[in-house]
Amino acid sequence: MAESPSDEPSLTIGVPRERVPGERRVAIIPDMVPELKALDVSVLVESGAGAAAYFDDEAYVVAGARLESRPGAVHRQADVLVKVQPPLPEEIELLRPGSLVISFLDPGRDAESLSLLERRGVTGFSFNAVPRTTKAQSMDAMSAMSTVAGYKSVLLAANALGRFFPLLMTAAGTVPPARVVVIGAGVAGLQALATARRLGAITAASDARPAVREQIQSVGATFIDMSVNAEGEGGYAKALDEEIYALERDAIREHIEGADVVISTAQVPGAKAPMLIDEAMVREMRLGSVIVDLAAESGGNCELSVVGETVERHGVFILAPTNLPSTIPVHASQMYSRNVASVLKYIVKDGRLNLDPEDEIVRGACLTGLAASSTA
Repeated sequence: MAESPSDEPSLTIGVPRERVPGERRVAIIPDMVPELKALDVSVLVESGAGAAAYFDDEAYVVAGARLESRPGAVHRQADVLVKVQPPLPEEIELLRPGSLVISFLDPGRDAESLSLLERRGVTGFSFNAVPRTTKAQSMDAMSAMSTVAGYKSVLLAANALGRFFPLLMTAAGTVPPARVVVIGAGVAGLQALATARRLGAITAASDARPAVREQIQSVGATFIDMSVNAEGEGGYAKALDEEIYALERDAIREHIEGADVVISTAQVPGAKAPMLIDEAMVREMRLGSVIVDLAAESGGNCELSVVGETVERHGVFILAPTNLPSTIPVHASQMYSRNVASVLKYIVKDGRLNLDPEDEIVRGACLTGLAASSTA
């Protein structure tokens, strides 16, 4: 590659190709490149980085990015590496000390990556740790991807269910609507409710946080009162004792048994997902019913879920999909790219990286090496 001209911006934003099998998203889409260049930075994209999300190399070049085809070159040159998946060990080895990685980084599941980043002297900015504040709302990639997952979960359920979702009145008779129950009314759960409602289903939802009753009702669903309160910090649910989870199971048991589709989204940050659908509940469901367990990767809400697989137990189909946002790569990449750009606009000042350790967002989201990457 030719030498960069002398007036080239000093800060390089690197966009590598995602290396985790099955990951189709890209961290920056071509439309976002001009906005980043307005920060007086250079955008360096690995050839083929956007191909799986249907963004070709030419679109990046037209938008003003530079392309790099040499293996590992983007990692070596980047001052800020923006990714979707956590960096793999072989990627971390290529990063320069003092650089910054922006991606999803779960403190529990990605402990090895965080340890390697720390030893390498690289700052890790994690979307999993962005504070839930109004100021950081545009950086909330967790919510953005939960929206995608909630939507897709309903499509998976509709595809697996041997019944129609809407009420149909035909010459062959009247077909009653499907009954959909959602467990957990966070972003994914609310999107699942709204999508199921659009498809014509009768919807209901349970949540251990009574405060979400109005949100559930606002999307046309019935609120199932669990008679517990698990409201945690930042609006997330908090971990409860097994005794309380048993009470929750009792509260939703009748609703689960009468449902055609159950979509479970209940998760607790930093902890194993609560088991809320036991085998006895599955056994009492109607033959051909469907469960979509969106919490499978963090332990699962259904006792019979098998991560990444669809299984049939007691005549019920149990889906435990992983990485659903990657299955809608165009819009998932667009949404994620906006989240990444919001972070960069917040921490890049006059073409330089400015990580203020006293800033609430920076302090909360940077899980490694903050002091090493702070520059004037």
